[in-house]
Amino acid sequence: MVLLHNQNPSRKRPSSSFGPPFPPAKIPKSRNDGVAVDAVERMVSILAEGGCTLINPLGAPSLPADPYKLRRYLSGLFSSSSEDRSLFLSGFSSYIQSSSNLRRVLISSDGSSFAPTRSESLVRHLLLVAPIQFDLQIMLLEKLPEYFDIVSGDSQTLLSLEDDVARLIINHLRWLDFVVDPSSFTDKLMQVLSICPLHLKKEIIGSLPEIVGDQNNKTVIDSLEQMLHEDPSIIVPVLDSFSNFNLDDQLQEQVITIALSCIRTIDAEQMPCLLRFLLLSATQVNVRRIISQIREHLKFLSVPNTHTLQKNKLKGKLLVDNTEASILDALRSSLQFKSILCQEILKELNGLEKPRDHKIIDIWLLVLLYTNGESMRKSIEKVFKKKVIEGCIQEVMLDQCIYGNKELAKEYFLSLLSLSEYLLACKEQKARDFGIYMYTLLFEEFADTYSRQEVLGALVTHVGSGVKSEVSSALQVMASLATKHAQELIPLSSHINGILDYLEGLTVENLHKVYEVFSHMALLARSSSDCFGSSIANELLIIVQKQHHPAIGQVSHPDLKYKKMGLIGILKIVSCLGDASNVTLSSPFQKSNTEEALELLETSLESCKQLCLSLIFFYDELTAILESRTLHTVIVDWIGKHVGEFESIFLSDLDGGQLPSRNSYCGLEGELWMNLDGEISPICLNILPLASSSQSACLQFLPANFHLLSAVERLTNQGSLGGIDALLGCPLLLPSSKYYSEAEWLSLTGKQKQIISLCLYYAVNWLRELLNAFCTQVAGRFEFTSQSTKEDITLKLLKRLRNLVFLESLLNHSIRMCPVVLPQLHLQVEHCGSTLINQPNHVGNMEKKNEPKMTHECTSPNKRKHKKIAKTSTPGTDGKLHQPTLMDVLRKAGVETSQEMTNEVSSKERTSASVDRQSHVFNESVLIEVSPPAQALESQKFRFRPLLLECFSILTFSKNHDSCCSDPVAELPLYLYLIHDLHCKLDYFAAPGKQCSSRSLSSVAFTRMTLDEFLSKIRPLFPSLKRNLDIAFCSLKEGNETCQEHWNIQSAAAHNPDIINLVPSKSSISTMVYKEVLHSFSKFFLEQMLNLPEVQRNKSVLSDLLEAFQPNETLDAGASDVQPCPSPGTIEYSYLGACSFVESILHAACSFSFILASEALFTLESAVTSVLNVVDKLEGDDVNIQSRFNQILPFLRGKLGSSAQKLLKHKWDDENLENGWKNKGEIVQKILRIHLEYTESTADLLDELACTILPQVSCTTMAEDEDYGYPTLCSATFLSWYHVLFEVNLTVLDKLVKEVVHLEKCRPGFQPENVHTHLIKMQKNVNVVVALVNMCRTYDKVTLHAMAVKYGGKFIDSFLKAFDFLQVHFQMHNEVIILLVKELQKATRTIQTLCSEAKGLKQTAITGKIPATKRSLERFLFRVKALLHTTSSGCTFWMGNLKHKDLRGQVVSSQAYVDDRNDSIDQDPEDVDPPVIVATASGNSETD
Repeated sequence: MVLLHNQNPSRKRPSSSFGPPFPPAKIPKSRNDGVAVDAVERMVSILAEGGCTLINPLGAPSLPADPYKLRRYLSGLFSSSSEDRSLFLSGFSSYIQSSSNLRRVLISSDGSSFAPTRSESLVRHLLLVAPIQFDLQIMLLEKLPEYFDIVSGDSQTLLSLEDDVARLIINHLRWLDFVVDPSSFTDKLMQVLSICPLHLKKEIIGSLPEIVGDQNNKTVIDSLEQMLHEDPSIIVPVLDSFSNFNLDDQLQEQVITIALSCIRTIDAEQMPCLLRFLLLSATQVNVRRIISQIREHLKFLSVPNTHTLQKNKLKGKLLVDNTEASILDALRSSLQFKSILCQEILKELNGLEKPRDHKIIDIWLLVLLYTNGESMRKSIEKVFKKKVIEGCIQEVMLDQCIYGNKELAKEYFLSLLSLSEYLLACKEQKARDFGIYMYTLLFEEFADTYSRQEVLGALVTHVGSGVKSEVSSALQVMASLATKHAQELIPLSSHINGILDYLEGLTVENLHKVYEVFSHMALLARSSSDCFGSSIANELLIIVQKQHHPAIGQVSHPDLKYKKMGLIGILKIVSCLGDASNVTLSSPFQKSNTEEALELLETSLESCKQLCLSLIFFYDELTAILESRTLHTVIVDWIGKHVGEFESIFLSDLDGGQLPSRNSYCGLEGELWMNLDGEISPICLNILPLASSSQSACLQFLPANFHLLSAVERLTNQGSLGGIDALLGCPLLLPSSKYYSEAEWLSLTGKQKQIISLCLYYAVNWLRELLNAFCTQVAGRFEFTSQSTKEDITLKLLKRLRNLVFLESLLNHSIRMCPVVLPQLHLQVEHCGSTLINQPNHVGNMEKKNEPKMTHECTSPNKRKHKKIAKTSTPGTDGKLHQPTLMDVLRKAGVETSQEMTNEVSSKERTSASVDRQSHVFNESVLIEVSPPAQALESQKFRFRPLLLECFSILTFSKNHDSCCSDPVAELPLYLYLIHDLHCKLDYFAAPGKQCSSRSLSSVAFTRMTLDEFLSKIRPLFPSLKRNLDIAFCSLKEGNETCQEHWNIQSAAAHNPDIINLVPSKSSISTMVYKEVLHSFSKFFLEQMLNLPEVQRNKSVLSDLLEAFQPNETLDAGASDVQPCPSPGTIEYSYLGACSFVESILHAACSFSFILASEALFTLESAVTSVLNVVDKLEGDDVNIQSRFNQILPFLRGKLGSSAQKLLKHKWDDENLENGWKNKGEIVQKILRIHLEYTESTADLLDELACTILPQVSCTTMAEDEDYGYPTLCSATFLSWYHVLFEVNLTVLDKLVKEVVHLEKCRPGFQPENVHTHLIKMQKNVNVVVALVNMCRTYDKVTLHAMAVKYGGKFIDSFLKAFDFLQVHFQMHNEVIILLVKELQKATRTIQTLCSEAKGLKQTAITGKIPATKRSLERFLFRVKALLHTTSSGCTFWMGNLKHKDLRGQVVSSQAYVDDRNDSIDQDPEDVDPPVIVATASGNSETD
């Protein structure tokens, strides 16, 4: 647009006369009618002279063929004659008083307002005449109000542009070639605009960029801002104008601010335009502000939560507003065009830490970014997972995005599905749980066939991944869908059947889920008349029968793996068909559900008799079904009839509590052990006769059979075991106790020793099942038992537990002296990738030795089949068959491997030396220790029958039963046994998804238990754990051995055989109780154990735990430093009390044991860490609780730091160290880390230790009697200290760099004093790393050098992240920064020397770390060079090659340089590492 103020006059054209015009509608008041007519005639005459005929009968005025000539004529005339100009304007004003005349001069000569240039209207040409332009513009603007009321806003679309005079006027003001007086015109236009009706106001606002000039943008924007405040409905045309204005940076920011202020007030239907404008206007300067404001104020989805939807039955029926879809579309399209927005959104979300800071829009933003492009998907997935794990993205937020918004979310279905796939494949349990929820939500909300097929296909893909956690989560989704939507799944069964291809690689737990899915579908299909549904049921039965029966299908031998798969499938079908609540009508030509279930059970039982482990598994699975479901009475009766054979197989009658006759079994005399009922006992358990006969395999399923028997008894007798209570006190027929003397043991053959060990093993597992069964009678599970009966059962349970400890100690000692591979009595559920499950080779070997022939009561496979079982390929850790290993080949060839030689007993091949080694088997005392590291039995513990949670109720029993005195230590071996097992079960929940040891394996019922169920069951045990900890700790403090008579009397009361050399060890047992209780106490503080919602309500398991571990004395003295002191009964008060209790035992343990004091410290750390976790997660309405926790947190941190310092500075005696400092490096590292982390100033302490204390040690001989203030710092622990100092210093630097970068982004150029403070902190970190690296010059251990190279390179990497900060503040703090870099060069030169020596000496421990470190050093070099070059501070920089020197500063002669300048610099032998990276303007520099 050209701004024109003056124009040269042009030659006039002779005027021509014409008739009078139409009568004007209105004459200006300042003129009379005659004057007005004269002015009109003069105006018509002037136009005629220019070649324009105003009066045209055909319509619009007739313009000359050359309109440009007309404009030149008028311009020249009006420039030279002001009178003509005035008359013309007066006449034109009078002429257009008539609306028809005004319309005639506004339309083009051909009747179109959009005609080409040759057909433009008269007014358009007149507006291009400079002398009259401004007057005409004002005249037209003043005419606008006359046409405001012609049409309403709602009916304006009914008028065309030719009929709408107001719009014609505005249209003529657009795209003028020039504007004579833009400022005045703009002011007048804004005045008229402010009074325009809404529809016309929007029209004018939208045309503003085409009407006004750029120099008036400020005025226009200010006016529009004011109008927006008065009427927000004009936001769309305003934004359109803003987009088309050519604005400078200042006005652009003003426009952005105006738009951002409208987010909260704008109508929803106008929001897409606003978002599109803001996002497309984003620049590097304002993008963060735009994203933050949009996230904060955009609330476009207000769908009720899930519970409201379900309650009102609105799920899937809410009509999605098109506006919301438009908003998402606006966001998506804008993000596609601006990559800067994508990066900033991710940064913004990454910077949010609290769940309360996250909104529903965050989920949509991530989904939109994920939908837009492939390049950022990995980053988005990581952010999404991080937010889910941190609890920032929650299920209720996802509900509000998807529930009731199917049409809205449909376009993004595939993106949501992809995110679900990613989460379900994660290792983190929280991520998988959220993925499970997403899959379920997508299936339920998107009911169309395509979407559900996609969901099911993705789940099948997960199942085929082979990753156990992923497979388990996918099957959990499947099982949930099958339970709630079985009817909908039946037509989609073809998309689910693919799971069956992966059955071989599934664990027992996952097999249960698979068959649960198909069983629900089959049961529903069975009741359906649809032939398609019936085919599903038949197909499922065929599949499980093929896997189950050896004579059907591909499986031609009784492989345990396939047998197990078939058993799970059939029993799952039985549980569905036989469920008493499932009443389905069948046709006369079809068997009933009960008949089908019984037929399957009979088939399964017959097939399982071929292999003991399969029979054990069958019994255990059947027991689990009975305890979890209510089966039809016909099925329960069938099971009861089968288990009724227990008595005839395993029991014998007694006469007055004695054996009718004494027989010899394989040369071994029998004896009744542990007869609690005495003479009235009518029966005994035949262990020795069966173990020494061809029916020995029956003993393998004895515990499982009894487990099923007790379940049936409880089910049929209202929970009572009164019908089989004789089994609790009946004796066990075992080998005579005389064989445990030295002479008798040495006289036994290898087979007899093996029989004795097996008898003990079966007896141990029998007692375990007795405890499992009868603890239910007193654990509060059933309320039918009388008090006297409970007391009698309680006494017997305590005695049976003592029997169990006694027998297991004997078995442990027997196996240590005579190794035996024990038969497996329990098939565990595979968990955590354990490799100890289902090893048929061991089981087969034992079965081949112990049960080659079986009667009809206890059937076993023939020899040929048995050899096949023993030679079956061993399944891998994931349950799949793998290629035979060398060990497998040797076994198949009949070669006995070294491992088997150590495990199997062959008395004939034992040499006399072996006999001599065992000559001391029973000539010394057997210590009753249940210490896992010391037990030969522990490696085979996974074969034992597991203890159920009900057994832990024994911990709550009175400790004074049958005690000869008040010595409580005599009970500790019993409680230690249970506490150790509890700790093993805690490990199962504490580390899900990680590699677990064999002690984490447990029963099927236990592995199907949730964490909440587990915690609720063990909740009553906390006071008992505290009581046993007190007993053990008091015993260790006293240091006196227990009274032997106490143990003997209680052992005799339990009817244990009198073996005089079997004694307990008080100190060992007390130590183990101390460790196990503290370990368990620490496990409860793990993050996955804490139920935060309950913590907030003060009614959690955690609260009970803390209350149980309160100190015996009042807390007033310990809590006096906390102001204000928490009120008793609050969880903060409980935390203080528990930490005070642990601290007290820590201080007491310092007097007698370093190990026990360390255990107490680690427990205290777990408690303080749990407080930190709770504080981090409390938010929103929990501000009060959070503030109370923040009051006690500094106190607890101080206590923990001072306790760690006390352990490090304590003068430990050799007696208290347990074998000196050897193998205690890891413990010392943990203590030192705690000391550094929880001290008042970690940086200062690091500086003191690294620069003052450690150099003294490294420069001396490190004598054991020199402690330098820290007795724990000696030659044995020096490397541990060195390692920890390096790691903690690196952590401190990383935290400092992160803080600096964050502050620089939030507050660019923050206060100089803050900059100086951060530089001083950084200087301390540099001092530490220089001191640590330079220790390598006096300490030549390769491990030390490797640490220096590794952590030195990492330190440089972290330091480089702060270089932008150093560059920004270099001008003001150049001296400090130069000193910082110079000091760091001392370390980099030493590292260079270490790398050179390691290569020359081929020290592989170091050479592997050299490439990464070298890259870091090179980056450091060039960043320093760039820093000095860009800051132009007067410093110079140059590089030179380093001389090849050794660690002592001596030049290696073969690598001497000839460069004189380098020689002159490095020739001083004392100046090994001159700080010459940077220098002043007059100096030079050298770097490495």
